[in-house]
Amino acid sequence: MIGGWRTLLVAGLATASLSQCGKKPEPAVLPVAPVKVGPEISLVTTPVPLTTANPPPAALAAGAIGRFVYAGGVAVSSPDTARLHGLSDLKIAPNGAIVAVSDDGDLFEARLKLDEAGRLVGLTDGKLSPLKGPDGQPLQGKDKADAEGLALMPNGDRLVSFERDARIWLYPRLADGSFGPPRPAPMPATTFPDNEGMEALTAYPIAGPDAYLVGGEEGETWLCRLSTSCQGLAPQSPPDFTWGLTAFASFEGQAIATLHRALDPIRGWRAQVRFVVDPRAPAAKQVWAASLTLDGAVSRDNFEGLALTRTPAGATRVYLLADDNDMSFERTLLMAFDWTAPPPAPPAPPAPPKVRKPRRR
Repeated sequence: MIGGWRTLLVAGLATASLSQCGKKPEPAVLPVAPVKVGPEISLVTTPVPLTTANPPPAALAAGAIGRFVYAGGVAVSSPDTARLHGLSDLKIAPNGAIVAVSDDGDLFEARLKLDEAGRLVGLTDGKLSPLKGPDGQPLQGKDKADAEGLALMPNGDRLVSFERDARIWLYPRLADGSFGPPRPAPMPATTFPDNEGMEALTAYPIAGPDAYLVGGEEGETWLCRLSTSCQGLAPQSPPDFTWGLTAFASFEGQAIATLHRALDPIRGWRAQVRFVVDPRAPAAKQVWAASLTLDGAVSRDNFEGLALTRTPAGATRVYLLADDNDMSFERTLLMAFDWTAPPPAPPAPPAPPKVRKPRRR
């Protein structure tokens, strides 16, 4: 979700952004109850190219952005429901099962469809069900249902963060694989601006099996534990004040990935992913291992969800999920990029041996 003045920016810039695409804005479609009984929904996925420019810019002609190779993408919709919108975060299991949460308090589940080369070509086995409260009933109303962050804990439990009515809930995984009613989990002891709450959430097992990271839209970052409370870390600051922090994902030990997005009337939506070596380091010592920026001629939208997996070839795969804000001129996109670390620098040559001068007698 877009907070504060960014909400006004969407309304004020929609026409300007669309004028570049030759489309006219249409009224937002209000969410209604699914037209199909049961959680299963059919999915329609349309391929999304890295760029629609013809010919593609030289920098994108090879199908990559720097060391990030495009591994396919799709636009996702369903004829069975008007609620498949507003997806705000996702996580992906090693077996290709995905789970995402939405601004309207829904849980979306599906399975990745990859081609023989391992590229993303679709989604199957779609399910859409309501997130439930402690009373076992579906969440009602935007203020209570606006889910923004999702974390999968090492023991299988799920954490979900909400903005507007700011809170984090833990959904315990039961023996049969289902999830029980939620209970409150520790959250940062702060007051968030209206609609600019806890957007980013990820398990952080390097700090303990019950540890997780929480990020506010303005870049504030906390390390929390289920057994204790939350402590502030150095902010994961966006590129500048026009950007917001929308997602975390942990990988390779203490490293994490952060997702930032921005909107302006000239360039439209933009996104940037950063690989942060150690989020617990002081701000002056923060190191990025790599960064991916979606801008210019690259296909893009309002990216809010981030997940990481490992490919069979050993690359780190980045999945990005766009929140369409329930707007007909935005799309629910799922895009994939594969990053391979550069080879290590060759060792420095040994220093030449010192030549001893002969002693004078």
